[in-house]
Amino acid sequence: MKKFIPWILIALFLAIGLPSGSAFEWRTDLAAAAADAKANDQLLLLNFSGSDWCGWCKRLDKEVFSQNEFKTYADANLVPLLADFPRRSKQDEALAAQNQRLMKQFKVKGFPTLLLFNSEGELIGQLGYQPGGPKAFIEAIQQATARSQMAAPSDIPKPTLLLE
Repeated sequence: MKKFIPWILIALFLAIGLPSGSAFEWRTDLAAAAADAKANDQLLLLNFSGSDWCGWCKRLDKEVFSQNEFKTYADANLVPLLADFPRRSKQDEALAAQNQRLMKQFKVKGFPTLLLFNSEGELIGQLGYQPGGPKAFIEAIQQATARSQMAAPSDIPKPTLLLE
């Protein structure tokens, strides 16, 4: 009987599931994500991706976005928004139209392209795939944020998220 106890415990954990430790989830509603970023004084990370066909997008997801270190950071600091352009799976027409409008608005030419906005919706940085896992990606976000905070005020308006 003692030999079966570890197996029973393992089966129990698998049956009830282990806690993920993170509430990280890509959002798709631009207006709601922008409102949450503003209300919680968080950055908005807009990810232009070809989730079901883009090799670099899949690699970024595997090496960064699916890692607990990134998820923990994102939960505390980011509102993640996905503008996906799948080729093999169907997408709601309104969502596809929103994503197309965003791609045109920010002149996105390739995937993955990640745009970082402050809580007011001002564009403060652009990222893409880079090696180094979650630590390097988080550092890139922090550097973009620091640069935007140190930049002198300008008469030239920054690009912003338009919620029309």
